[in-house]
Amino acid sequence: MYDRYDGLIFDMDGTILDTEPTHRKAWRQVLARYGMTFDETAMIGLNGSPTWRIAQFIIASHQADLDPYLLAAEKTAALKEMLLDSVQPLPLVEVVKAYHGRRPMSVGTGSEHAMADMLLRHLGIRDYFDALVGADDVERHKPEPDTFLLCARLMGVEPTKCVVFEDADFGLQAAKAAGMDVVDVRLL
Repeated sequence: MYDRYDGLIFDMDGTILDTEPTHRKAWRQVLARYGMTFDETAMIGLNGSPTWRIAQFIIASHQADLDPYLLAAEKTAALKEMLLDSVQPLPLVEVVKAYHGRRPMSVGTGSEHAMADMLLRHLGIRDYFDALVGADDVERHKPEPDTFLLCARLMGVEPTKCVVFEDADFGLQAAKAAGMDVVDVRLL
């Protein structure tokens, strides 16, 4: 089905791994310490963003005086404690398995590189990917194209010959800005 592409790029959270509910749970736990909450709809709109950017949004919406990087670090620590027990692959992982060894593949995620690597290894699928690009590997994050452009470069594939699998609007915008075809997995 995707044979016409020379490289396949996958977002991680909500695309190949079911991590979104655990991300929300970690945010609720950390924000409760500060008497804050988050708007579920607004959070969905931020999917694909690095954790510090989401923290920035939450802090601004509460007009709180917190460091977004420290709040993001707290959330990441809480997430690590919960995620290994709860993470599950999503059905799209079957595409990954089907193209393993047939096409170069990479993961381009808004999660930190180490966290993504840990989760993919935990599920035994890290070695299916030739490259992994996390939020801390690029300066400009989704919706900017940098994450996916770096994936293509690391795979040795021209961006226009790649397809990106995404579940978030920022990621769809990033793939299009990179000149890549994109599959909105929410429509599969």
